[in-house]
Amino acid sequence: MKHRQTWSSQFTYILAVAGATVGFGCTWRFPYLTGLNGGGAYVLVFCIAMILIGIPMILVENAIGRRLRVNAVDAFGGQANGKNISKLWKIAGYMGLLGAFGIMAYYMVIGGWVLEYIYSIIFGDFNLSNGVISKELTIDFYEKNIVSNPFAITISTTIFVLINFFILKFGAVRGIENAAKILMPILFLLMIVMVLRNITLDGAMDGIKFYLTPDFSKITLKLFVDVLGQVFFALSLGFGVMITMSSYLKKDIDLIKTSVATGILNTVIAVVAGFMIFPSLFSFGLSPDSGPSLVFKSLPIVFSNMIFSNFFAVAFFSLLMIAALTTSLPIYEVLITSICEKTKISRNNSIALVLGGIFVFGNLPSLMATNILDDISIFGKNIFDAFDTISATIFFILTSLLCAIFVGWVLKDEAKAEVLLGTKFSLRVVNIWFFILNLLYLF
Repeated sequence: MKHRQTWSSQFTYILAVAGATVGFGCTWRFPYLTGLNGGGAYVLVFCIAMILIGIPMILVENAIGRRLRVNAVDAFGGQANGKNISKLWKIAGYMGLLGAFGIMAYYMVIGGWVLEYIYSIIFGDFNLSNGVISKELTIDFYEKNIVSNPFAITISTTIFVLINFFILKFGAVRGIENAAKILMPILFLLMIVMVLRNITLDGAMDGIKFYLTPDFSKITLKLFVDVLGQVFFALSLGFGVMITMSSYLKKDIDLIKTSVATGILNTVIAVVAGFMIFPSLFSFGLSPDSGPSLVFKSLPIVFSNMIFSNFFAVAFFSLLMIAALTTSLPIYEVLITSICEKTKISRNNSIALVLGGIFVFGNLPSLMATNILDDISIFGKNIFDAFDTISATIFFILTSLLCAIFVGWVLKDEAKAEVLLGTKFSLRVVNIWFFILNLLYLF
């Protein structure tokens, strides 16, 4: 088999994984779901779910990925306990690829939205420094420039796809690793700046109370479903990212440490992201439950109330763009690696095939979902929302469940042996992990 690249160190792998998981899941999806589900109750359940479900599932996919060090489909092959593994298990890998396609179909379009906002603010088409702007004005801009302007969003989405293209050409590991080394520190710095600015606003404490004080009457079945979907979305579980990225890990890397570090880091960043949004919303009397358009319709009003309003607005949307980029690269890589290793297509051609195919069959329909194709409905949702619902609520969870069963029922001792490589943790710790897995898929 062709020599496979490896991450330069455990730290760079964790940084790259953090980039893969700290995307719109943390900075866009988590805040708006928190607002829709009543604030503190959602945050509390999310943190518990990340520890009890998220971290064990990261370890599941890390074990699957590093075991054979191949693509996300063939990782479900080989032998276990002296027997050949049924080829039917590769269905789980293909489901992961479908999930990856589903999320990238609309994910890149949101990246296009963000670029459109950055461009419009910098060049004065959406000037926030002219005094306090109204909610009607922000909604009008959103409707005209995002919802009803497929031409502009096509251009900005194309630019975002091309940025991914040029980074991916550097290689499966080196491109993502080098991007993470540069982009993640910038992302952390921008987050700190935005949080400090928001928590020092007048009335910010009301937003912090909403965000951190749980109202247990808000804990419903819908909240649990939203939390579960968010955990898998935020950790890039169920669509081959962890399997693919861990396939480039050396055998002496501690999988338990990397899984715990990834889960904790993602949880912390998701919670911190809320401090960029809710204090300012309450400070200026805005509703926190406006849904997916929260950061696009409501936050510009907040920025217009600030000193150096355009600066903070550009900083925030730049943060979103960086977060989106560090996540899109590894998701693309899931599909690129699979095509490269399962066909004779070169890497460069695979990159063009994946990015071009998703653009035509995913990005274009998604950006037209609210205008040209607004009469098309899938399960009662437009194309954009259908991609999100089908991938995040169905494919991610089902694929993750299959991964857990694959490790617990098929690999068994092979999985335990893989996890024990390079770790100082005992077999007892690994057995506790297995016990948690049994509870998860029996539940």
